[in-house]
Amino acid sequence: MFALGMRWAGQAVDVDDGALPGLQRIGLVRSVQTPQFAGLTFHEVLCKTALNKIPAASMLPFRFTVNGYRGCSHACRYCFARPTHEYLEFDSGRDFDTQVVVKTNVADVLRRELGRPSWTRETVALGTNTDPYQRAEGRYALMPGIIGALTDSGTPFSILTKGTLLKRDLPLLAKAAHRVDVSVAVSLAVGDPDLHGRVEPGTPTPQARLGLISAIRAAGLDCHVMVAPVLPGLTDSAEHLDALLGQIAAAGATGVTVFGLHLRGATRGWFMDWLARDHPDLVGEYRRLYRRGAYLPAEYREMLRRRVAPLVSRHGLARDRSSFRGTSAPTPAPPATVDQPARPATAYQPALF
Repeated sequence: MFALGMRWAGQAVDVDDGALPGLQRIGLVRSVQTPQFAGLTFHEVLCKTALNKIPAASMLPFRFTVNGYRGCSHACRYCFARPTHEYLEFDSGRDFDTQVVVKTNVADVLRRELGRPSWTRETVALGTNTDPYQRAEGRYALMPGIIGALTDSGTPFSILTKGTLLKRDLPLLAKAAHRVDVSVAVSLAVGDPDLHGRVEPGTPTPQARLGLISAIRAAGLDCHVMVAPVLPGLTDSAEHLDALLGQIAAAGATGVTVFGLHLRGATRGWFMDWLARDHPDLVGEYRRLYRRGAYLPAEYREMLRRRVAPLVSRHGLARDRSSFRGTSAPTPAPPATVDQPARPATAYQPALF
């Protein structure tokens, strides 16, 4: 076992095998830095479990998830999963963006778990905590093994991502769809290239993700799009939403889900610090909107619903009425969903975030 310098010097580093405290912890194997991934440190671990079971009280439309990574180089300012890094004695800001935990044996462990007689082949959601197609996937290629294990066991699954690296696995996904139910969704909420570069600095560009949507459709798969989170005062104008939904429709998307920004835990401070630097004029409005907690008030949600509903209809994005099981809404959300829950169900939410 390797021991890290500085705060971890001389200590064994335990890694939380999931998104919530209290799960089994496992030891660090080694930490890796390479010139090809400058600025990132990969902490390789051997996990004991791959399937995470979501508490029944969460009311989520799925009960099982798999997360091959902890931390995310997408570096989205608003990422809901940032506080989970604090369990590893990392901070929820820059450490979350640059210190990525990699469960190198996740596919083998998953295959073993799926082979148990007790496994009932419930849908497994991928991309609920951090993005499965972030930059680390280019080095570690965990997803082909995960997809293979799920498919071979007859287990349906959903994927939510911002990562164009998913194109690599489209042949696998197309084959899998002949054997199990496969749902694929792309997160795209910021259409303005300049704002995108400041609020989602590590993600593929909006145009690249539009290309990903088209590639998914060309592979014969449906593609849901999560237009989330909508950022008050930044991406919630009718003009921005109309233009973005038009581009999403032109790319071939089969449905959309739209909801506003959630600011929970340490994510709130990280996002508000960024807002104060980049958009100080909006700080007062955000404090007003989020004065009662992590979720937007009912009147804002109703405003957003009224604004978005006719746009979704105009661009033909309400035609697919099937549910997307990879979302974190407390009940299965149809593609034209334009609201958000009034309170959090659990710490899980799509990795748009």
